[in-house]
Amino acid sequence: MILSGGTYRYEIRRNGEIVAIEQESFDGSQIVGTRSSPDGSNFHEVQADVSDQGVIARLAVRYKRGPFARNGIYEAGQDFLEGSVSALAGRNAVMSKLGRFREIDADLVLFRALTIAHLRQRGQTRWTGRVATIDSTTLVPSSNKQSARATDSSGLRWIYEPRMGDFEEIELDQDGRILSKRDNRGTEVRLIV
Repeated sequence: MILSGGTYRYEIRRNGEIVAIEQESFDGSQIVGTRSSPDGSNFHEVQADVSDQGVIARLAVRYKRGPFARNGIYEAGQDFLEGSVSALAGRNAVMSKLGRFREIDADLVLFRALTIAHLRQRGQTRWTGRVATIDSTTLVPSSNKQSARATDSSGLRWIYEPRMGDFEEIELDQDGRILSKRDNRGTEVRLIV
């Protein structure tokens, strides 16, 4: 298994204040996760099927804020992530280009852990590549270059750049679980369970 299976609970803080809780699980073939604000007003949910090769094959995503809700369904083809987003009475077809390694990020911690697990599996300590990223509020994917580099010889500490000018400091355990993640905007993610 490319990523350690199990159940994860992350606390997300900004400037010391809890802004969200993520609860996720991975059983080797499926990632299921939710992120919600402490008062429950914002809710993001993802269910992703992982192929035998360890890449995302299908995703169902949902976002809810008060009475407003969106749903999206995606399939990862050879070169593109294709699907549709439904909101109110409308439904729009959307598409995003996949990179060479077919990395997909649906804005939960386990997706970042999966990307780093792929790098570690390939023995890479530096990487730049295209990632299809699904925005957690619009549910619309975009394709952009991201990069990562290990900052220690054990491969347990990484600097990850999801966008130009942004960076995250990530600490892993031996099984590849993300223990903590801090970004340059003051957001800190910590594994609780």
